[in-house]
Amino acid sequence: MLPPKPKSLRNAVALSYQSGFSPKVVASGKGLVAEQIINLAKENGVYVHESKELVALLMDVDIDQDIPPTLYRVVAELLAWLYKIEAAQPPKP
Repeated sequence: MLPPKPKSLRNAVALSYQSGFSPKVVASGKGLVAEQIINLAKENGVYVHESKELVALLMDVDIDQDIPPTLYRVVAELLAWLYKIEAAQPPKP
């Protein structure tokens, strides 16, 4: 009997955004590191958006580097969508 195929390894990229500055990659990783990034985000109430295509593009950006201008629009649309979701949430006590 053949051993089971390894589970597909996940990739994860964490972005930081401050008004007036470009979004910056603050963490990225594959496999267990990716799982830690995702779990840490969820534990801290940070929304996790899953887009394999966007993550693949962002994996090429070094840590502490701004995202490339070619990704500004897609990341801006994602941030606008997240702000809309956060605005619709009831206030936290």
